[in-house]
Amino acid sequence: MPDDETFADVLAANEAYARSFPHRGLQARAAQGLAVLTCIDSRIEPLSMLGLDPGDAKILRNAGARVTSDVLRTLVLASHLLGVERVMVIAHTDCRMTGSEEDVHAAVRDAGGLDTEGLDFLVTEDQKATVRADIDLLRASPYLTHVHVGGFRYDVETGRVSQLV
Repeated sequence: MPDDETFADVLAANEAYARSFPHRGLQARAAQGLAVLTCIDSRIEPLSMLGLDPGDAKILRNAGARVTSDVLRTLVLASHLLGVERVMVIAHTDCRMTGSEEDVHAAVRDAGGLDTEGLDFLVTEDQKATVRADIDLLRASPYLTHVHVGGFRYDVETGRVSQLV
């Protein structure tokens, strides 16, 4: 159980944010009809890098920007209930989830002594092929036949997004 100080900094920052909350009245629908699946990497700012504002898109993030069952569930809901008509899957350069599953398990073990062999981190040795496979998975879904899907890669050194699929 965390002590009372563990989250004090972010709760204090939230108090300041709430005093001048800029998004009151923002609609739940994606104003630009867009959903973006990207990685959790802190170098990625999905809204800024695509010229979007809060409320324009639904942002989904996970390690490696992978299409998982939870991503599929979320995209089905977003497309049918929240105005999403387009999905961008955006991988990125210098991603820790590019390499081998064994390397990531070893890194976690070295960092904290944990045995994570029971987890599948969805690491890829061929990022372009994986993005293509994830796009194919979305396009094959009977629940997303009305949605346009594309695969992209963000360059963490230049800020540019290029289309892969």
